[in-house]
Amino acid sequence: MTEENIVTDGGLSAKEQEVVDKIEEEGVDFLRLQFTDILGTVKNVSVPARQAEKAFTEGIYFDGSSIEGFVRIQESDMRLKPDPETFAILPWRKKEDSAAARLICDVINTSTGEPFEGDPRYILKKTLKRAEEMGYTVNAAPEPEFFLFEEDEDGRATTKTNDAGGYFDLAPKDLAQDVRRDIIYGLESMGFEIEASHHEVAQGQHEINFTYDDALATADNVGTFRTVVRAIAAQHDLHATFMPKPIARINGSGMHTHISLFDEDGNNAFHDDDDEFNLSETAHSFLAGILEHAPAITAISNPTVNSYKRLVPGYEAPVYIAWSDRNRSALIRKPAARVPAASRIEARFPDPSCNAYLAFAALIHAGLEGIENDLEAPDPVRENIYDFDEEKREEYGIETLPTNLGEAVDALEEDEVIYGALGEHIGPKFVEAKKSEFEDYIIEVSQWELDRYLETF
Repeated sequence: MTEENIVTDGGLSAKEQEVVDKIEEEGVDFLRLQFTDILGTVKNVSVPARQAEKAFTEGIYFDGSSIEGFVRIQESDMRLKPDPETFAILPWRKKEDSAAARLICDVINTSTGEPFEGDPRYILKKTLKRAEEMGYTVNAAPEPEFFLFEEDEDGRATTKTNDAGGYFDLAPKDLAQDVRRDIIYGLESMGFEIEASHHEVAQGQHEINFTYDDALATADNVGTFRTVVRAIAAQHDLHATFMPKPIARINGSGMHTHISLFDEDGNNAFHDDDDEFNLSETAHSFLAGILEHAPAITAISNPTVNSYKRLVPGYEAPVYIAWSDRNRSALIRKPAARVPAASRIEARFPDPSCNAYLAFAALIHAGLEGIENDLEAPDPVRENIYDFDEEKREEYGIETLPTNLGEAVDALEEDEVIYGALGEHIGPKFVEAKKSEFEDYIIEVSQWELDRYLETF
């Protein structure tokens, strides 16, 4: 038994007791017990900090039927079980005399006492358990991009960017340096290790990179990242959005996701010095699994109608199901690695509107399926696929991702591996929600249609 799991006289583990002590030391008055719904929205139940011990030992009950896609009214009682490893003081709430903190929770089904099958965090845990049984741990490092927009006089978001900067620009073009600095300070105070930040290609678009971690902690961090970015941007009277394509005809926001496996001896299972690309057979099979299941994964990693406005040729977003060690037009890239431990693959198609728990689960599940079935990866494509015509793509055997959410959801339903990875609860609920979203979109009449056709016909 590790020291962290030793139970104190009060019924708390050593780590839980450490959190309780920290709450008192920091003058925390409220705890936000956070969890994520099927669609990736962070929810929370706020309790007085004096309830911390009860939260750890008994859990905090809530009505699950009030969360869309969770449970029906007759199955409503759910319990939040806080993970003490996720304790952090909220940087925008800290005051001289009091502070608020958060704990990310697992959702427990009160009728069975078992983890709730509709909890996305549990779905990722199940996938990581599969990897563990195969002898691997999984590391992940996402790069969520976002836009900063000005607010109108009523405090509502506009699509007017607050700068005219471009890729890696400096002030005076990049007017958001102070905002990014404050966001970084906030993230660091919550335990993030920031590697770099910069202005992205489009006006008003930004990226802040944080270091890799195990896949569960990283998925937790994605939700935290989005929350912190929005909250601190608001303090600057700006609206931060992770919408994939808020402005037409410019680059959208992606969430390129780097993945690597490590074996039980702590060695990078993706590295092989003797391979032309320094990728092991395990890595080749893993990326082959992602390529094979990419259309279905897209429904999860690119889950909105708007996601497919980003996934079009010409704006640096990958739409072609291929991999490369050189260019960024392919779905998966093998980034250069300075040391063996850094060997990894980069899935370039996910966007930051996704539920990170489910997106990581889908990517990892597909990769593990590739390993178990000894799938062989195709040859890498070193040319710019954007320059290929249809005939050349057919010659190379390159297929494309779904062109809209409807096609992606159809691909998900037809893919037993990826649909099955979501579980018997989330799979049907997710498909139902996304079909409804796409149907709503189909019957809408856009301003583009009115401008083009109203006076013409």
